[in-house]
Amino acid sequence: KRRVDRDRHVERDRAVASVIESMLPVLDEIQLARQHGELETGPFAKIAEKLEGILGKQGLERFGQPGDAFDPTVHEAVMHVQAELAPGTTGTTVVQVMQPGYTLGERVVRPALVAVADPA
Repeated sequence: KRRVDRDRHVERDRAVASVIESMLPVLDEIQLARQHGELETGPFAKIAEKLEGILGKQGLERFGQPGDAFDPTVHEAVMHVQAELAPGTTGTTVVQVMQPGYTLGERVVRPALVAVADPA
């Protein structure tokens, strides 16, 4: 009985992760629309907020910001560029995020695609 209960919990988590992974392209389009000022007001803005809220309640979190320290376990570096970094920076740093990453609880659903730079 304990094994069945444990397996049921694992299968539920796997199903939730599968649905959320299939929603990531929609979240990407919502973020792009927001960046271009197309989601400031209106009914679609409210729908986007509700969708992000619902997925957030399931444990989905977006990550990846310029200035973050590069972590190969959660970032995928697709470009290495020369850039001016903040004074005192000692490690490889994210300078541009091409596609944000997402975590579901402790699990990385999708790594962030980033451009990185080394300190001078």
